[in-house]
Amino acid sequence: MRVRFGYVAIALDVPEGSPNKTVTIKNLEKITDVEARISRLCRITRENLSTTLRILRYNAGNQIHVYRFTSKTVPLATHTIAAGWDYLQEFKEEWQEIGAYIRKHEMRVSAHPDHYTLLNSPQPEVLAASLRDLEYHVSMFEAMGIEEGPQLVLHVGGVYRDKQSSLDRFVREFEQLPERVRSRLMLENDDKMYGAMDVLRLCQRINRPMVLDIHHHAYFNQGEQLEDLWPEIVETWGEHRPKIHLSSPKSSKDFRGHADWINVDDFLPFVRIAKIIDRDFDVMVEAKQTDLAMFRLIRDMEDVGGVNRIEQATVEL
Repeated sequence: MRVRFGYVAIALDVPEGSPNKTVTIKNLEKITDVEARISRLCRITRENLSTTLRILRYNAGNQIHVYRFTSKTVPLATHTIAAGWDYLQEFKEEWQEIGAYIRKHEMRVSAHPDHYTLLNSPQPEVLAASLRDLEYHVSMFEAMGIEEGPQLVLHVGGVYRDKQSSLDRFVREFEQLPERVRSRLMLENDDKMYGAMDVLRLCQRINRPMVLDIHHHAYFNQGEQLEDLWPEIVETWGEHRPKIHLSSPKSSKDFRGHADWINVDDFLPFVRIAKIIDRDFDVMVEAKQTDLAMFRLIRDMEDVGGVNRIEQATVEL
């Protein structure tokens, strides 16, 4: 069984390795000239895209095949203050260069729309904003020439006082999405409202993959055991390689928060469960120390034993 590791957005081992540069709406509103506003957004976006390409080169050099883009690559892309700005055409060559590099090195890339992207919201304005955000993310992948596949991670959303009605509303809204959007979605269990069993049954209902977050499951579950769920979760991926999210609690008092590093003991029990099926899978490390935490985790696994490191960010068990 081979396990590949990746990380989220910022590469701490890369100088100026944050592609998250942005500007607040308040500061942008101080620029009264519309062209000057767009020029400011263009400068930041160009820097973010340049940083993204540097990070991808770092990933390739370190044999990191799994990476999550920041949702802030294009600052304020879905806000009315940027209305009319065609950032896809403006940076057509940059998008294409990034996409070509991803394909050349066979990287698995993804994104995680922000928590306010709520497909099951009963509020029309919230739903409309959510659809704009999904369109923004999909358009970036299309601009990069990344073929359709499970790339955008979503949470189910709110319960809104009636869980079953909220699940049904999610299905209705999902079915109305264009195929180019539906085909890129995958769903993740959260730590508050929709546990692993809830999300698994929803994924089976809409025929989309499930991303298992084992930290969320440890904090919020309904008694279901991962050894029972994992075989069904794997089936939701079809021919695609399953992916999980991995983080460690910040502290005993703040169990929901993400720690700077990964405690190897938070991962090894799942590894033993996964080994029963023996299906290759990918791990997205969600730790504050990003790539540094990822590499430390792999070293810690080697120290425990039973692991063959076949690439810098890939192990065989």
